[in-house]
Amino acid sequence: MSAIDTVHGEIRSRRPGRSHAEARLDRIDGPTLALAVGIYGAFGVLTWFARDLAWWVILPLGAFIVCLQSSLQHEAVHGYPTPWRWVNYAIAAPALWLWLPYGINRRDHLQHHIDENLTDPRLDPESNYLSAQAWAEMSLAHRTARGLMATLLGRITIGPLYYAMQALGDLVVASGRGDRDQLKHWTIHAFFVAALLWWVTQACGISFGEYLVLFAWPGTGLALIRSFAEHRAAPDVAARTATVEAGWLMRFLFLNNNLHALHHADPSAPWHQRPATYSRQRAEILGRSRYHLVSGYFHLFRNHLLDAKEPLLHPAATRIRSVAERAEAPEGSLATA
Repeated sequence: MSAIDTVHGEIRSRRPGRSHAEARLDRIDGPTLALAVGIYGAFGVLTWFARDLAWWVILPLGAFIVCLQSSLQHEAVHGYPTPWRWVNYAIAAPALWLWLPYGINRRDHLQHHIDENLTDPRLDPESNYLSAQAWAEMSLAHRTARGLMATLLGRITIGPLYYAMQALGDLVVASGRGDRDQLKHWTIHAFFVAALLWWVTQACGISFGEYLVLFAWPGTGLALIRSFAEHRAAPDVAARTATVEAGWLMRFLFLNNNLHALHHADPSAPWHQRPATYSRQRAEILGRSRYHLVSGYFHLFRNHLLDAKEPLLHPAATRIRSVAERAEAPEGSLATA
């Protein structure tokens, strides 16, 4: 087990006097297990009866289920619903959004939880910022896409295709390098995706294109709303993580990860305990995060549907560029004034 696994709570203490096997059984989380059964059951029912339903019924339900399963994957990364990693892997691995292997998602997310590296695009694989080098190497089309994705509308609509293409690009690189660990996760992912698409296309009669448009794409777009506002660059590590005080529907959809500052403070705590903990510790949590509070997802839509929430370049990269430009500017110019 890696140091990252240990830091982020996949090993949880057992009560004295219990055997190792009994302690592990005690750690099975009933609510998360029931949630997993509910998600896959709902997905099976919706896809089975999809031929009898209108597209405008399928799309919101399909997007909701796919997004909720991505939230379940997040809980599996942190050691739920069972103490056995391989069981959690099997529960979370059928990626309903198709594009990202669970094993790679798990690896990147645990690295993201090294809080001192939060938002640094060189060290945080989930950062929304770009480094100066990455920006310099991007084509005009790529820069345009990233600029559009800095708005909430662009993130929801363009983001799913962008991240799917990025994942496939990483697969090509891993294949060229012979990266066995990454290729292992892609192989497992391919097995689950093949089984999923057999069910969808052969058993349920939904075309691949219909599944993309009604399930995978909108479900991924919905999931990307949560990560749009989770973090910001800040000198104080604790101030980098936000709290979004959302309504009950969005809280359930994201399994209370809208309370993201609390989650980063205690990543091993189960999703269903976060609201009560937040109610008790709200003042402390907000104080520690320098009151990094968003008053609901409606606030984000109202203010950032068409306007960027953050600059594309990480502030550290902007400072480096500014210093370089001042150093290169002729003496007496505005840049050196």
